[in-house]
This record gives sequence, structure tokens and C-alpha cells, in this order.
Amino acid sequence: MPRPSILNSIERKFILLIGDLGIVLLSLNVFINHATNTEFISVRYKISLFAFGIFVYLALAYILEFYSLEKVSKRRNIFSQSTYVSGLFVFLVFIFSVLVFDASFWRIPLLCFLLLTPVQIAGWRLLFRNIFAAIPDSKNVLYIYDDHTNKSLREDIALIDGDQIKTFHRVKLTYSIQNDSAVNKKFFLSAASKIDTFIINTKGYNELSQDLEKLLLRSIVKGKEVISFTSFYENTYEAMPIRSHNDSFYELLQLRNKKIRYLQVIFSFLMNFFLSLFVGIIFILIIPFVYVGNLFFNKGPLFYNQKRVGLHGEEFKIYKFRSMVVDAEKEGAKMATSGDARVTPFGKILRLFRIDELPQIISVVKGDMQFIGPRPERKIFVNEITKLTPYYNVRHLIRPGITGWAQVKYKYGQNLEDSVKKLEYDFYYIKNKSITLDLRIVFKTVTTVLFSRGI
Repeated sequence: MPRPSILNSIERKFILLIGDLGIVLLSLNVFINHATNTEFISVRYKISLFAFGIFVYLALAYILEFYSLEKVSKRRNIFSQSTYVSGLFVFLVFIFSVLVFDASFWRIPLLCFLLLTPVQIAGWRLLFRNIFAAIPDSKNVLYIYDDHTNKSLREDIALIDGDQIKTFHRVKLTYSIQNDSAVNKKFFLSAASKIDTFIINTKGYNELSQDLEKLLLRSIVKGKEVISFTSFYENTYEAMPIRSHNDSFYELLQLRNKKIRYLQVIFSFLMNFFLSLFVGIIFILIIPFVYVGNLFFNKGPLFYNQKRVGLHGEEFKIYKFRSMVVDAEKEGAKMATSGDARVTPFGKILRLFRIDELPQIISVVKGDMQFIGPRPERKIFVNEITKLTPYYNVRHLIRPGITGWAQVKYKYGQNLEDSVKKLEYDFYYIKNKSITLDLRIVFKTVTTVLFSRGI
């Protein structure tokens, strides 16, 4: 008997979003048509409130990770998340209508909008959680590998099963193409009917036997999922597996793709221009306060600069407000770590609010950096990391950035191994660079700064 269809994470998020938007639209209708005094209601008022409300809700939901299925699956997170996201939503809609339209309201309908919207959102999400808790959510996987990937078998299976992230896949069976005996074929054929997804991690697809290829083709026709390990990893973790042994690695990075994305170039220029203007003003305004704080609590130079590796491997100077003691590297170059003893008390404040990063605007204006891109590293560490992985220098294909995909997706990097892990996210950005991805990074950077996550 075939297993029931299993909704993937995107389908589940879509259902959750539709339910949320339904409640949001109903709540806005109550606020506009029932809570607002009739003398203020007009077509312009309705369009403005509906547009502003939907935009604010979607922006808050994205920035505050309201559609993380891991959080939705935990009952204790549902009420807390629903309260502060929908609470902020109703508050901002109310403030907008007062400041822009100077509207007045009927008390009871207004209280219904302000108090019942969070309750309705929480109730819908609790129902969603309970319904999908009873429905199978993981696809049974048959993992096909070869001698090249045999050494990392356990690690690869753990990545498919998921640890900190819910992958909706679970490895039930493994199959080595080197042990392609008649006994294994019989076992393989009998087990295939219970499998939802085939994940292939081999050096080359030409090594697959004809019998196996025929079985995989029949499985595709029957609606089974057949994907490479690289594709699974990229789609699930939004990173590129640099340990992949697949021959198409260079093609996946699109190193031969020389087409110019004109729209992306224009967008990047405009974003860098306006962000440079905005951050530049903040930088100029904050200098006197940092100078005074540095004078009393962090005696020594206000700025420090270092040489970093940028576009095409060329070195350039990066500028920051000094947050460490003056002789921080008297014993040699050392990566900054969480809770680093070299950071001064005043420097901790600068780092907490990312104020120490503001002088990097100088490098952006000079053209050595841009706002979004791989974070630049020092030459000494570049050389060490290159020994661990020969692909590291690929990240120098584009200009380094103040923030990047690795910074908003991965924890605070404290060693070379963390740098290699962040490289997977840098490669994903290089391959999938787009306006949408850049906007996601901007929004996630806001979250990172607000909640002190990442670097």
C-alpha cells in the first residue's frame, strides 16, 4: 500500500501563511469598517490601511522568523511568538492610522482588534501544529553512495536526518554501488516500494549500473523523489557542500557563466549608494560619542585598520572602531572568539550594537567593499584555510561585504573549522546571488543586530 503524500516544508509554510493572512485581513476589516469612526472612512483610508497592514505583517513575520517550522512545532513557542508578532502588527496599524489620518475609534471594536487578533493567530497556529503532528512529516530515504563518500557516510546521513534544522527526510536504507551484487539488488528492489526519496552521492553518475538507472527512472515516473546529495544540501541548508565529490561541482558554482545580470548590477549600485548615505550619516553622528567613551573607558587610538583579502585576492585596508586592547596581537595573529578576553568593557558595548563595524563604510566608499558579500579575511588566515580546502579562493570572485549570507545563517566564527563551514554559505551566495537573496540578507541583518545573533 503506497504511503500518503507528505507535504514538504514549503507547502506547510504556505498553508500556515494562508491561514495567517486570512486572520490578518479579517482583523483589518474589523479595524477599518467597525472600529474606525465613520467620518474618517474613505477609499484612500481603506486602501492605505490594508496595504500598510499586510506589508507590516509580512515584514515582521520575515524578520522575526515567524515561519520557522521548528518553532511552530513547539507548543511553548506558539503563544509567545504569536503575541509579540501580532501584537506589534496591531500596534503599528493603530499608530499609522492615528499619525497619518488622525482617525478616532469606537472603543469596543478597537479592543477586539487589539486583543483578539493575537489570540486568533495563536489559536490557528495551535490547530496547525496539532493537525500536522498527527500527519507523517518525514520522507523515507534510500541513500546511494560509493567508495568516495563511504568515509563520510555517518556524517552525511546525519545531515540528511537533520539536527538543528528539520529536513523532513529520514534515511531508512543505504546502498553502496560498489556492492552491486545479486543479493543487494534483490534487497534493493524489495525495499524500494517503501522509499519516498532517493538521494545519490557518488563521484559520477556514469558509475550507476543500468539496473539501478532503470529502477530510478521507474521511481521518478511513479512520483518518487530522486535528487543528488548536493541538490538536497543546497535546498535544505541554503549552502553548498564543499565536501561534495560530485564531478559537477565547478558547474554548480557557475564559474563559466559570464552573462551580466544588468538588473542585479543596477540594484546593487542603488542599494550600496543609499545604504552608504544612510550608514555614513550614522557613522558621522556616532563618532563624538565613541570618541568620548573611548577617552574614558578604552584609552588608545579611536580606529584601527587591518589588511584584508578582497576582490581577486588583492589586499586592502579595512577600518573599524577599536574594541580590543591596544596590544591585542602582541603574541601573533589570532581569530576573535565569543567572550574574547582581549575585548575591553567599552568594546563589548560597541560590538553588542555592531557600532565597531560602522567605519567599514570608508572601504565601501573607496570601492574595496560592498554592503553584501563574503566577509573579508586576513591573508594569514586565508592561507591556512586554503590548506584545509582548495576551494576557498573562489569566494574572492566577488567584492567582500560588510554583511553576508554566512553572517546571517551561521553562528559566531571562532576557528578555522567555522570559517570552512561559512564557506558553504559564501558559495551558495555566489551561485544564487539575486535581488531577492540580497533583500533577505538585509532583513536578516536587521534581525541579527536586534537580537545579537551571528557576527
